[in-house]
Amino acid sequence: MTRKFWKRTEPVDHTEWDHTEPDHAELARLLPAPSVPPMPLDRQLLFEEHLLNEIRTPAPAPEPTARPVRRALLIAVPVTAVALAAVFTVGALTSGGTDGRTGADAVAAPVVAVEEGSAIQLVATVQRIADAASAQQVPEPKPGQYIYINSKVSFLSSSHNFDTNESRTWVQPLHQREIWKSPDARRGWLDEPGYQPKGGIGLGSDNPHSTPRNGKDIEGEAAPLSYVWLKAQPADPQALLKTVYASARGPRDRDQQAFERVKEIINEQLVPAPTAAALYRAAAKIPGVVVVQNSQDAAGRTGLALARLDDRTGERTELVFDRTTFAYLGSRGVQVREYDGVKPGTVVERTAVLERAVVDAQKMRPGSGGTA
Repeated sequence: MTRKFWKRTEPVDHTEWDHTEPDHAELARLLPAPSVPPMPLDRQLLFEEHLLNEIRTPAPAPEPTARPVRRALLIAVPVTAVALAAVFTVGALTSGGTDGRTGADAVAAPVVAVEEGSAIQLVATVQRIADAASAQQVPEPKPGQYIYINSKVSFLSSSHNFDTNESRTWVQPLHQREIWKSPDARRGWLDEPGYQPKGGIGLGSDNPHSTPRNGKDIEGEAAPLSYVWLKAQPADPQALLKTVYASARGPRDRDQQAFERVKEIINEQLVPAPTAAALYRAAAKIPGVVVVQNSQDAAGRTGLALARLDDRTGERTELVFDRTTFAYLGSRGVQVREYDGVKPGTVVERTAVLERAVVDAQKMRPGSGGTA
């Protein structure tokens, strides 16, 4: 009996079989039983390693859609890969049940009653907010000075047990975050004790991981949303809204991205008064924006909010304003419907702007030589 060797993926060519071959039972009777050679040691080790890998590797869980990063630095980033990695490690979302430091530092996320928003009073509310913004006395930074923002913040931290398919959610403890940015956003400094290297980290071309290329420093392009960029924008809501939409990137809901862009601007930037008024009017034109009558910032200050629900993640972003002065206080993110194990009513982020000023140097605070 003769037959060529063949691969499993190849069909067997039966024309090459010798049809005069003896009966199998006859062959088995005439021939001695074949011996079973022992498996070589290297093959045994290979099978053992494969078996151990099968035991150690858990079954892959369905990959959840990643939440958007909740905090943007709004700075110019050098175009080196190392600098990009260093700057964006301050993203708000962490995993493994920690908040960026240790698991012991994480706390249970607050849970609030979910209040339904309404667009009935949107126009009147935004008009009061815009009027208040127009009346503000905003200092103008000079070349060499820095915009200083002092905030209290807390962001989501979560973990997932792949063995039990259970998720747990914490938030970072409320902590201080100070940022200094040049008017063109090319240079800056961020100090967030416990969440950044001790003493803070440089931003933009001040980032220590920005390495020279071809013997020259890479300064990076001026970031949109800088003070200089904002001042150059027309104080026209429709034109400003078009510009905000143009900055939206990626497959996510562009309306939600535009609303979050507004939040990024007013959280950690100094906005000229006419531009701020136009920006709030522009936000009201984004589809899905409503008024929530009762909200709260990270400092516990209560007020009303302009809000929008992200239909994909079920999270509502709220911009909180003082109910009497209509000054901006901070932001809040509330889970309206369950998503990725986060229950409705969970407060997944909180910010509060405590101080906004112009100072003469990095790491300088108002009252120590800065200009308020």
